[in-house]
Amino acid sequence: MKAMLRRFLSLLSVLVAAVGLLVSSLALQAQDTSHRGRKYKAPEPQARVEVTVLRDSSGKPIENAAVIFHILGDKGNMELKTNEDGKAVIDVLPLSSKVTLQVIAKGFQTYGGDYILDKAEIALEVRLKRPGGQYSIYEKHPADPAQPADPAKPVAGASQPQSK
Repeated sequence: MKAMLRRFLSLLSVLVAAVGLLVSSLALQAQDTSHRGRKYKAPEPQARVEVTVLRDSSGKPIENAAVIFHILGDKGNMELKTNEDGKAVIDVLPLSSKVTLQVIAKGFQTYGGDYILDKAEIALEVRLKRPGGQYSIYEKHPADPAQPADPAKPVAGASQPQSK
């Protein structure tokens, strides 16, 4: 009698499991999945930008220069450092966006320029110059037509004080 009861219960449990699977599969088929869950959005096309930073005087690469991308209309920026070949590569900038490129290296003038990323692969070369000397009014400079050589002599065409 116990064996018969066990067999009956095992058959009953298999039957209940089969009915449960059948009902759940019918319920899944009846659901309209077009309105549920997240909709897949394809990522925007990206541009690959390779920036090479060189010394203007010798053409040698500048290592560890900061290459900064500012995307127009977006908060924040993306900063990279150049490798030993003076190269920095970025491939997460959206295609057809406008970016401002800024390059900063110790001992060199800062570079800045605006670019439109209109191609999938762009290679830019930036030549940095050494900083120039500051202009001083106390030093002698080559003759400048806008500035008189002698303060006592007026510039040609300037209004003269009239004597009475």
